[in-house]
Amino acid sequence: MTANHAQQVLAIYQAGIDEGNATFETRTPGWAAFDTAKLPEHRFVATDSSREQVLGWIAASRVSDRCAYSGVVEHSVYVHPAARGQGVARALLGVLISSTEAAGIWTIQSGVFPENTASLALHQRAGFRVIGTREHIGLHHGRWRDVVLLERRSRAIT
Repeated sequence: MTANHAQQVLAIYQAGIDEGNATFETRTPGWAAFDTAKLPEHRFVATDSSREQVLGWIAASRVSDRCAYSGVVEHSVYVHPAARGQGVARALLGVLISSTEAAGIWTIQSGVFPENTASLALHQRAGFRVIGTREHIGLHHGRWRDVVLLERRSRAIT
């Protein structure tokens, strides 16, 4: 994922925001803020065969600056609505898992709204397990929302 992908990446992110079950965010950040928050070596796009259309993206962020958490990242994965059901998210997760394991990262985590059953199923198929539910963790459009906490522990590292 590079700045050349910025417009399409942020548009896909906004589509997920607009659907209401992907994130607590209500609007996309500018590219500079997005770029700064994501680890450059662990962010990827999936493109169509012409390499011009971004079908989806995945990116990881640090969970903490504390050295004890140096091998733990949190990720987000988003797929263009027209590209869903084609294996894009699964392929992106596979690339992220490979890149993080090669870098010595031992845990990938994510928080998913329980209503987002497609994302929960995707993550479980990719080897993530449910840690628990954070009940009423945040307000979203005037109502309290729960978040299911998922993690994938690397078998290659631990």
